Amino acid sequence: MELTIPHPLSITILSPLLAALVIMLIPKGRYLAVRLVSALGTLPPLVASLYIYLNYDRTAAGLQFVEKLPWVENIGINYSLGVDGVSIPLVMLTAVVIFTGVFASWTINNRPKEFYCLLLLLVSGVFGVFVSTNLFFFFLFYELAVLPMYLLIGIWGTGAKEYSAMKLTLYLLVGSAFMLVGMFALYFASPQHTFDLQTLIAGDYSSSFQKVCFFLFYIGFGILAGIWPLHTWSPDGHASAPTAVSMLHAGVLMKLGAYGILRVGIGILPEGLQFWAPLVGIVAIINICYGAYVAMGQRDLKYVIAYSSVSHMGVVMLGCAAFNEIALNGAVMQMVSHGIMTALFFALVGLVYDCLYTHL
Repeated sequence: MELTIPHPLSITILSPLLAALVIMLIPKGRYLAVRLVSALGTLPPLVASLYIYLNYDRTAAGLQFVEKLPWVENIGINYSLGVDGVSIPLVMLTAVVIFTGVFASWTINNRPKEFYCLLLLLVSGVFGVFVSTNLFFFFLFYELAVLPMYLLIGIWGTGAKEYSAMKLTLYLLVGSAFMLVGMFALYFASPQHTFDLQTLIAGDYSSSFQKVCFFLFYIGFGILAGIWPLHTWSPDGHASAPTAVSMLHAGVLMKLGAYGILRVGIGILPEGLQFWAPLVGIVAIINICYGAYVAMGQRDLKYVIAYSSVSHMGVVMLGCAAFNEIALNGAVMQMVSHGIMTALFFALVGLVYDCLYTHL
């Protein structure tokens, strides 16, 4: 009998949230219970993502495992989920990174309840971004994924953690402002006045509108993707964050920016990308060369990985600028491979830091 998992996409989003709620009810001092609940909360998304990958119909392609729940239909807001060939590998990447990240944080004894609650809240937002097919919920989950980073770095980080946390938050809030303007511009420009991504993709927009709106999304999502020169929050955030947060930060969160450009910017506004492609490509090349060169001069291992991540994300953005099937597939593959690689690097560096209590 074939195994069937109902609503696998909702499971990936809601399981970490449910685990966070359970952790809040655990009495103070029960550290092992907090850790076990956290690990159990990240296991269903791992199983569900594997199920989605194995049961995705590659011959049909397109959005599958679609879930839709009406919410505020008169203004085009619905809880709608779906995955395709771009989002499935990123969902699997997130599930693997958070599951291993919980164990990488096993030794945290400073307010572990709050730490794991925020960590699980963050990853629920990440899952939500990758599977949302409604722009309103896309933005809502995006903010849910970004805002807990301030507390996670500011409380449990090391070094200049308050400075790094504030810098990260301010940069990403500026990016969110650009995204919000672009989102409402799309809403009012669409004849249906909707936030549904599939309807927006099918819309017909003027060339001038696409040029302006794409630039808004490029800056908004690009800040999180670490585009030069708006990348400076990222190395400081990497270096100051605790191990699991660094793993999520480099392995998954930076991918949200590139995914947003792919899903929203390129998917809805292709003429805008064609107009701005030279700028996107030039900035991507600067990212690649500048990030690699600066990484070679670092003496702190976390900064080495952080600046190399800036370089690797430049490869992703260069694939977006090329705007053809092979390049876009390569961009997605680079996101996944870089996510696995950097998460592992930060886990190993965190282990070295914890053992030696020093920065190499």
